[in-house]
Amino acid sequence: MQTVRISLDEKKKALQANPFFKGLSDASLQELMDGMNLRKFERGEVLFWEGDPCAGLHIIQQGSVKLFRLSPNGRQHIVRVMQEGETCNEVPAFDNGVNPVNVEALEECLVWVISSESVQQLMQKDPQFMQVIVQNLAKMMRHLVKMVSDMAFYQVTHRLARLISEIPAEELSGESGARWTQDQIAARLGTVREVVARSLRELERSGAIEVGNRRIRITNDNILQQWTQPWS
Repeated sequence: MQTVRISLDEKKKALQANPFFKGLSDASLQELMDGMNLRKFERGEVLFWEGDPCAGLHIIQQGSVKLFRLSPNGRQHIVRVMQEGETCNEVPAFDNGVNPVNVEALEECLVWVISSESVQQLMQKDPQFMQVIVQNLAKMMRHLVKMVSDMAFYQVTHRLARLISEIPAEELSGESGARWTQDQIAARLGTVREVVARSLRELERSGAIEVGNRRIRITNDNILQQWTQPWS
């Protein structure tokens, strides 16, 4: 990890572009900028570990990261993959708790880190900021409810079809440089690599996708969409 020298103007632009801080006064933005820095992480480098004290709110400026947890036997479950402009580690930055997940860079990344102290001080002073926090946390809760529902009501092949339909084509093909591996897909779906491999073959036999050279290509979107629905 390296700390990158950056101007105040660039800090301000980054804050103004983020949903948590858009519309805040210059005075409030200045308080956040005082506790804000830009960090560079190499591919495979861990931004922070689950259970460690929170360094602050993280905003992905460039690159992509994965949020994951580890089971007692070392099995990895990917909670989410985050791209440029997205924010992570909100909860401990707001409640002063420890990190709830591990975060690893999937490629070279630039990440803004705003100290928890700066965030919490502004929460006490700015009612507008508090309202925005509540709205964004509500969106996060809806996303978590959807994830739990998918795990309960959809078989792995159906969940895989839903995931493939949501991943940008350049990521499926590896053209973006952030190609998904079967291990990553398995972790994201809460299963194992062997089950993902079987599900990929099932989707390929149905004509929905084509798999080759570690790349996935959607060949029939209508068939793929049929797979995204739960079957009785």
